[in-house]
Amino acid sequence: MIRTFTPDKSPARKPARANKPEMTLDRALSRAGIASRTEAARLIAAGRVRVDGRVCKDPQAWVALARQRVLLDGQPLGRPKLAYWALHKPVGVICSHGDKRGRKTIYDLVGDLGTWYFSVGRLDQDSSGLLLLTNDSVFAERVASPEAKISKTYHARCAPPLHDAALERLRQGLDIGRSERAAPAQVARLPRRGADWIALTLREGKNRQVRRMVEAVGSEVTELIRVRIGKLELGRLSEGQIRRTRPSEVLGE
Repeated sequence: MIRTFTPDKSPARKPARANKPEMTLDRALSRAGIASRTEAARLIAAGRVRVDGRVCKDPQAWVALARQRVLLDGQPLGRPKLAYWALHKPVGVICSHGDKRGRKTIYDLVGDLGTWYFSVGRLDQDSSGLLLLTNDSVFAERVASPEAKISKTYHARCAPPLHDAALERLRQGLDIGRSERAAPAQVARLPRRGADWIALTLREGKNRQVRRMVEAVGSEVTELIRVRIGKLELGRLSEGQIRRTRPSEVLGE
């Protein structure tokens, strides 16, 4: 007879003691490097996870790993060896675990890295450049968090080229539609690449933000490359190439 774990449904429950951290079950699997929270929820719903000997099918059940035993397929959650990579994502590749339209994904491009991994943020299909991959959800949340204000620098080719007044509007911040406003950005021309290229540094990450900012000043991005995240630069990493990196290369610590 299978005993079923009954999760605590108390709203907004927080840890009672700092040395006994609590989190939802799907997050616990994600933190253990098992899968994304979406995939973890599927594993849990399939009855493959037990908490203190009882099957739990609720991804939002609260667990305290310091005092509860959580098993996946009969095996305890382990501490994964944390790993970090820098990838030069090419145009035409999407940051997804699969695509109904059959488009190539970063997982098709990179293949097996010896551990489950995911991208820290995204680059759209038509953009290329620096993309971080990791199995460290704490690091990923820190880099992606708006509060952290980790800078990201892009090189954008614009048609028609932007005049000085347009660049100043980007530096001041502006409305970009959908009731959203872009914060002030650092902007400079890239004369070595041509009169239609600019470098733009942001400390926020709204959806397709660079493209929407350029559209708001009357131009269009025809080519977009992310060249830096925090302290980490794309450098000479070729399209499709991947290399190991460290959190300190990004965060500068």
